[in-house]
Amino acid sequence: MQAPVTKPVFRFAPSPNGRLHLGHAYSALLNDDFARRLGGRLLLRIEDIDITRCRPAFEAAIDDDLAWLGLSWEEPVRRQSEHFAEYGAAFARLKGRGVVYPCFCSRKEIADAISHGEAGSGRSWPRDPDGAPLYPGTCRALSAGEAEGRMAEGRPHAWRIDMEAARRLLPGPHSYRRFDREGREETVPADPWRWGDAVIRRKDVPTSYHLSVVLDDALQGVTHVVRGQDLEAATDLHVLLQALLGLPTPLYHHHGLILDPEGDKLAKSRQSEALGDLRERGVTAAEIRQRLGFPAQPTPST
Repeated sequence: MQAPVTKPVFRFAPSPNGRLHLGHAYSALLNDDFARRLGGRLLLRIEDIDITRCRPAFEAAIDDDLAWLGLSWEEPVRRQSEHFAEYGAAFARLKGRGVVYPCFCSRKEIADAISHGEAGSGRSWPRDPDGAPLYPGTCRALSAGEAEGRMAEGRPHAWRIDMEAARRLLPGPHSYRRFDREGREETVPADPWRWGDAVIRRKDVPTSYHLSVVLDDALQGVTHVVRGQDLEAATDLHVLLQALLGLPTPLYHHHGLILDPEGDKLAKSRQSEALGDLRERGVTAAEIRQRLGFPAQPTPST
């Protein structure tokens, strides 16, 4: 008996902590374009683990903007804030494998340790792909008893991945498959170690972007991840987490970013012009689609 054909699954996963701009529109339209051309499914996921900044009004605006662009997606929509228990279970699996440790350091304590290290060595501190200084490993050296004592006292703490332990467990080499708009695929080496002991469970939220996204993609059966180049380096860390948790690794496509006139990427934090503002100025969805390189109207699925 012939096995059923599995449709490719794509997802657009915005955070409702601001209004969508042209960069979001491009990513959403590209996911939709891939799904239509490959006869796949398109999911919408709301990445709202940052419950202090995310707002229902922003989520409603996301729905309005995407529908205005002519996009549709499967229901129900997955909201990360409704799945903290699942992320907690995944974290417990990592803890059970001995590849995480609690970190009690404040930002100031980390900055001071790095400044002391730079002064002592006369060299710049190593940095992760995003340009942030690598964590100096202060709390990795704590004994289990001391760490447990601090937690019992109620000391605020995050949890970091222990890259030394992870490397002993899964030395690699690690890699993933990348695909382009012509359907070509290639294997890309992954170097998760360059991220250092990254936070995978935050102080204020019982998860992190990295942990949530790999679990969501697996649970939703996502086969093709299409996202911006600003997240390309994070894929290395995601590949390691997938291996540690026994999760499948999707295919990845990291697209170019939409830039403003000064050459900077569009961002909510810089108050980049929102799609809603463009719509209020009389710009049509067809004009937006064409400006971003897509047909004025959605093409039928293959």
